[in-house]
Amino acid sequence: MSPQLTLQTPLELAPADVPTYLEQLWSPEQQGSTGTGANTFCLLIWQPAWAEQHLIRTGRLNGPITGQQSDQLVAAGQQAMIDADLPSGTPPLAEAVVSAVAGWDGINPSEDLRGQYIDPALSALQPRRLITLAPTIEADHSLETLVAAYCPLPEEGGGTTACGDVVVLRGSQNALEEGLAILQPLLPARMPAWVWWNGSLDEAPDLLDQLAGTPRRLILDSAVGTPRQCLDLLRTRVQSGQAVNDLNWLRLSNWRETLAMVFDPPQRREALNHITQMEIDVESNHPAQGLLLAAWIADRLGWKLISSDSDDEAINARFTRGDGVEVRFQLMSVPVGQPSVHPGQMVGLRLICKPDSSPGVCVILCTESGGCMRLESGGMADLELHEEIVPVQNRTPEMDVARLLGGGHDTTNPLLASAAPLAASLLP
Repeated sequence: MSPQLTLQTPLELAPADVPTYLEQLWSPEQQGSTGTGANTFCLLIWQPAWAEQHLIRTGRLNGPITGQQSDQLVAAGQQAMIDADLPSGTPPLAEAVVSAVAGWDGINPSEDLRGQYIDPALSALQPRRLITLAPTIEADHSLETLVAAYCPLPEEGGGTTACGDVVVLRGSQNALEEGLAILQPLLPARMPAWVWWNGSLDEAPDLLDQLAGTPRRLILDSAVGTPRQCLDLLRTRVQSGQAVNDLNWLRLSNWRETLAMVFDPPQRREALNHITQMEIDVESNHPAQGLLLAAWIADRLGWKLISSDSDDEAINARFTRGDGVEVRFQLMSVPVGQPSVHPGQMVGLRLICKPDSSPGVCVILCTESGGCMRLESGGMADLELHEEIVPVQNRTPEMDVARLLGGGHDTTNPLLASAAPLAASLLP
């Protein structure tokens, strides 16, 4: 289903007038006896959309600017990667692509609908307030504040009464930072507030700290940004006790479920206690997702990290099991012809188990049969081989965020809370 627009053209107001206008919007005099704002949650979104803005500016993508991760945007990013002569494994919306396109000429104007273009997966949850911070690529763009009433479409369960509103703060990054004072009165204390940092974790760290302070709940993506910054920020936020959701961790759900299924039969369950070797392959050179999966496995099996180091090709680590036996771990970045839009996605996993009194077992999980070939090599003759194909998820970020919001959790997933610190320690 296509994203929808707000019920009305947003009204541009002075920042100081926005809180009063919203109070009047939901007053009984305006809404009648049956009209009140939805008592659900507020979502604050940092939505830079740098790739989309530059691709539209240079004429490589048609407007308007929406902030949505459309198929057209991904295709334009892939073509820009080729035209910029970047390595073939570069994700189509990666910082390298944005930097290349930013240096190209072009002044194509386009309407900016960020914050007004609402994904059905989010609107179905009937949020009370969506606040979008939309930084522009024009460094001298002054602050604009836009307000509109909003409700889901009838086929999504909405009616004729507006159930929420949208607020858009648009301008240069400096202008947005100067206008942050408007946010506090717009986030009612009686409702949970989520902050979705829909951009690189390297950019605007001070702004992130201001937006995502406790008790606000943070949604981030540890695949977007330098691996060290991503994993350190994830670890710090988790250890502070803040409720944190990581889209990169969520995308691992099929891998965790498939692995659990493989070892569910009683005859194979005991092999988990005899793992001697673990290998993980990921796309490109972003290891965060692979390290999170390795950390989850190590934590659930009670392994202790001894050491970790890296070279140009791999990250290597050593663990000890509960019985004192050493487990060797290696994470490899492998080239792929058409990388995922999310950097560093899992390609394959191999676990070698060598019990003392029964035949050894080798378990291989991969995203496609061709991806298993590398993991099938090397000393497999005396091992029972078990392979599974892990389904590739093709959800948009908005769908993943809606999945998290639908759960309504006010704490960090305990499995992520245990895995995040260890994953950060695995990165040398």
